[in-house]
Amino acid sequence: MQKTIFALVALSLASPLQATSPKQPTVEAVADKMLESDTVAWNFVEGVTTEIGPRMAGTEAEARARDWAQAWLNANGFANVKVETFPIQGWVRGEEKAWVVSPFAQPLTITALGRSVATPPDGVTGEVAYFPSYAALEAAPEGSLKGKIAFIDHHMKRTQDGSGYGFAGPARWTGPGLAASKGALATVIRSIGTENHRTPHAGGTSFPDGVAATPAGALSNPDADNLVRMIKRGKPLTLRLVLTPKDLGVVESGNVTGEIIGRDPSLPPVLLACHLDSWDLGTGAIDDGAGCGIAAAAAKGVAAAGQPLRTIRVLFAGSEETGLWGSKAYATAHKGEKIAVGIESDFGADRIWRIDTNFTESNPALYKRLADAVARFGVTAGKDEANGGADLNLARESWAAIIDLNQDGTHYFDLHHTPDDTLDKIDPAALRQNVAVWTQVTGILANESGMIKPADQN
Repeated sequence: MQKTIFALVALSLASPLQATSPKQPTVEAVADKMLESDTVAWNFVEGVTTEIGPRMAGTEAEARARDWAQAWLNANGFANVKVETFPIQGWVRGEEKAWVVSPFAQPLTITALGRSVATPPDGVTGEVAYFPSYAALEAAPEGSLKGKIAFIDHHMKRTQDGSGYGFAGPARWTGPGLAASKGALATVIRSIGTENHRTPHAGGTSFPDGVAATPAGALSNPDADNLVRMIKRGKPLTLRLVLTPKDLGVVESGNVTGEIIGRDPSLPPVLLACHLDSWDLGTGAIDDGAGCGIAAAAAKGVAAAGQPLRTIRVLFAGSEETGLWGSKAYATAHKGEKIAVGIESDFGADRIWRIDTNFTESNPALYKRLADAVARFGVTAGKDEANGGADLNLARESWAAIIDLNQDGTHYFDLHHTPDDTLDKIDPAALRQNVAVWTQVTGILANESGMIKPADQN
């Protein structure tokens, strides 16, 4: 904890009628300082990855992470710190093996997809049915995959804005369910990722109503490449899988929240969101420990410039990775509560390069203020309509303003959901740039007395 910032937070909370004092820096000054020397976000992500590590939804590790985050928020000057629990369907992975039985016998590197069911202990064996794309799988006749193992070879493209994920994602999200509906006894996919390391990418999948779940896993990209080369040799290929994940039934998860109290509690708050859970292969540094550190550091930074007009609330959502459970539960528990604006950090820790909002046209003056204020940090004004991250359900349901502070995603999917999602992949300078931008934007919004998103746009 930085004692200087903590002291300023305490001073601001003790003087509710005064926004700033001559001794307090401006939000601009705080943001500029954070660009050079902030350690709050780093200390958060370093702490949670070192002391907790992987934080799989619904597990004992996620529960420890909630306790850790609650203590961290209390120690860092946040008010109304609490945990709101909710039930989820728990799932954990088990043994994971794949190998080519014939004609080119060799092992492959694989990880089970979330919600996959288990194979028998000795595995399943089947001929590979190859699909170069999701569209090719869609075109397969009903029943044509009976007794076979489907292989979906759906490449992801590297993009700055992460749009390649939307193209490749269906292979994981619904591909195994589609293959099962056509008779497949199991499915393997090319990992939804952009690197060529032998590190498979985890992630959730789903099965349609009325379709029995089947074993499903993701091959590393080099292993998928190897499998394609084998298939091109024109001989029938037989694969064997051993995947033994376990469905835990109903288990407990939870959201952690804390607030920087504003001077006018009648005004809807600013909501800064992230998710605290992670997949279990890495330590959840970029997904999403960094995001929670950025959000919390920005809230503290605004407080260091004086008590804001609006309350700033941070939401560390639980169980995002396995079904957006935390965001849904938070929206249900706070149904009817108004939010002024929502911002989420859940795209790693690389530099922010563009700002988008859902009020660019309806409140152009405020949008220009925000865009002009972050230009000095290398952020450009965007023209897309912001939709917000997965943990902003409450903001969307209350027709709040939404801001997307778009991070550079060029290399994000090299690490996403892999064993390589670890602290050493975070560039401290890039992390500080995120905090500076977030502090500047949050400071403007938290001190905005007027309507952020005009009522006729609700």
